[in-house]
Amino acid sequence: MLKLWNWYQNCLAVHPLKTQVISSGFLWGVGDIAAQYITHATAKSRLQLSVTDADEKFKVNWKRVAVTSSFGFGFVGPVGHFWYEGLDRFIRLKLQLPPKSARFVATKVAMDSIIFGPLDLFVFFTYMGFSTGKNVAQVKEDLKRDFLPALVLEGGIWPIVQVANFRYVPVRYQLLYVNIFCLLDSAFLSWVEQQKDAAWKQWFTSFHSLEERGGKGGL
Repeated sequence: MLKLWNWYQNCLAVHPLKTQVISSGFLWGVGDIAAQYITHATAKSRLQLSVTDADEKFKVNWKRVAVTSSFGFGFVGPVGHFWYEGLDRFIRLKLQLPPKSARFVATKVAMDSIIFGPLDLFVFFTYMGFSTGKNVAQVKEDLKRDFLPALVLEGGIWPIVQVANFRYVPVRYQLLYVNIFCLLDSAFLSWVEQQKDAAWKQWFTSFHSLEERGGKGGL
């Protein structure tokens, strides 16, 4: 394990961007395999499949793994690399907040939650939609169905994860820290995307519709 860590540190020092990109792609791919297994395990109750279909042996959809892994390679790795480096410089040099202070960490968490979090979800669901051959209208419908539930559920977890990240982890390792949690996050997002019109998603849609009707009624 120590040799692996030393090897990673060496790769990060020599090829920082390339190392972040490769590790992101790998972890998102592994996360999607986990999501496929979870989806398979819950298929009987969610889709009301027959016993024969539900008990069918689990097989990895390698095409979907490649698609999800490409998201890690093409977006999370490069964008995350520049985001965490740039965010740290901006808050230290422009806002001039003392590193590791409560205001420094809180500002980082707030900006990450408001800017990078929603962008990451938007790009993920849009990319996954187009990668499966859907048109613009279908992708928009998927975003209406998936974006808000995922944003709300992740909004209660990622700020806590990032507080520890921004307070204790050196900047050069912050994306690695995030990528480790992305192993779970990629499984979660893939699972959300595969849930289609599950009842728990419809609750968010219904609540949003009630808010819209209430707002229009008040005009």
